[in-house]
Amino acid sequence: MTISIPNIGLGTFRLKDQVVIDSVRTGIEVGYRHIDTAQIYGNEAEVGQAIAESAEHGTARDELFVTTKIWIDNLAHDKLIPSLKESLRKLRLEQLDLTLIHWPSPNDAIPVADYMAALAEAKAAGLTKLIGVSNFTNAQLTQAIAAVGAAEIATQQVEIHPFLQNRKVVEFARSHGIHITAYMPLAYGKVMQEPVIARIAERHQVNPAQIALAWALQQGFAVIPSSTKRANLESNLKLQGIVLSAEDMAQIAGLERNERLANPDGLAPVWD
Repeated sequence: MTISIPNIGLGTFRLKDQVVIDSVRTGIEVGYRHIDTAQIYGNEAEVGQAIAESAEHGTARDELFVTTKIWIDNLAHDKLIPSLKESLRKLRLEQLDLTLIHWPSPNDAIPVADYMAALAEAKAAGLTKLIGVSNFTNAQLTQAIAAVGAAEIATQQVEIHPFLQNRKVVEFARSHGIHITAYMPLAYGKVMQEPVIARIAERHQVNPAQIALAWALQQGFAVIPSSTKRANLESNLKLQGIVLSAEDMAQIAGLERNERLANPDGLAPVWD
């Protein structure tokens, strides 16, 4: 059975405490079935609570696709699986749908092959259905493929929005048949202020966020926008029927300016 990653998910980066509980519960209520969290977000327990509360209101666990990400402190072979078990405990789950390496080991202090092997062991042990990577350079992805095989890497999750289109990374992943998940697809709301996107949105009678998401989906990416407002959560889901023309796509392609928003010092690799 092939498990596919739902193409629209709910991101939870920067959301804490009751805010994340409300966002996830409302998201599930309005139709999200893909929830994305991470060990470093410090909100796995709250996400787990929201999932449990949603189950009480009729949304069963097996309707949801839940992703978490292994933090760099847990990449050592003896730490990865125990940390994932702790994530499962916090999330109140028996199994993740997808577990990603959040960032490659800084300066490759721990070899890619080591933690990919541990992640593959976690999958073999039934802790997660799928495994993948995030924020990998093409060289690191090459090493990951050598370690576990391209077919085992369910997705490469990277920052993609109209102002950072990450074309080299996308092309390389695709050349190996690896799916792409776009995080920060709305560039922290900057797409809403972009006149080109606003004009396209006006033509389609939708909002700029919907255009930015439709642009990513039309390229075959999954997207994981986050929001705390019900109206935005709802509109971010309503993308069916938005078909951008070749001209629309070309105009948005022209917005590329290598504007990287997630580039933490001491953590980020040397990007392609």
